[in-house]
Amino acid sequence: MKKNERVEFVITTLEKLYPETPIPLDHKDAYTMLIAVLLSAQCTDKRVNQITPLLFAKADTPKKMNKLDVAEIENIIRPCGLSPAKSKAIHRLSELLLEKHRGQVPNNFADLEALPGVGHKTASVIMSQIFNVPAFPVDTHIHRLMQRWKLTNGKNVEQTERDAKRLFPEPLWNKLHLQIIFYGREYCPARGHDDVNCVICRTIHAK
Repeated sequence: MKKNERVEFVITTLEKLYPETPIPLDHKDAYTMLIAVLLSAQCTDKRVNQITPLLFAKADTPKKMNKLDVAEIENIIRPCGLSPAKSKAIHRLSELLLEKHRGQVPNNFADLEALPGVGHKTASVIMSQIFNVPAFPVDTHIHRLMQRWKLTNGKNVEQTERDAKRLFPEPLWNKLHLQIIFYGREYCPARGHDDVNCVICRTIHAK
């Protein structure tokens, strides 16, 4: 199976399995989505969705969040892991949104990535899922699947992102990155992976 055939097979298979791609992190606007994505670093979406209602009940805007103590934020988000760093980032990020962006989440990569705790992957998620700008957020899970499917030999997520953007049509990026995440969780996990249960790996590795 040539690379272009693998690409088409992946696209077709994922579209059949996941025609709808609801955003897995609960949110009500750009700010709450940004906080949820920040919290999801090295934490499951399920756990984040359990914690954010507690946090947002106290502060669901930059102005309200900025009034909380860092220690109070940290205490709430502790189950998400990395709470000392995340709480400081959330507090300072909220302060900067008020100071520089009139309390609004910026809709460009440069300003997003200038915020504390917001790397390129987080910015890509916000740009794609909130502002509908074509982006292809690549985390370690997508990186792993792209390698398994012989679509990249990248040594890091940056290279894998470049390969994904080169191989997949731009209009599909925003939906496709979620489809890959959903597929990985259901059929192609990091541990206990079995080609018998993974039609993409089974097909690609057989040819």
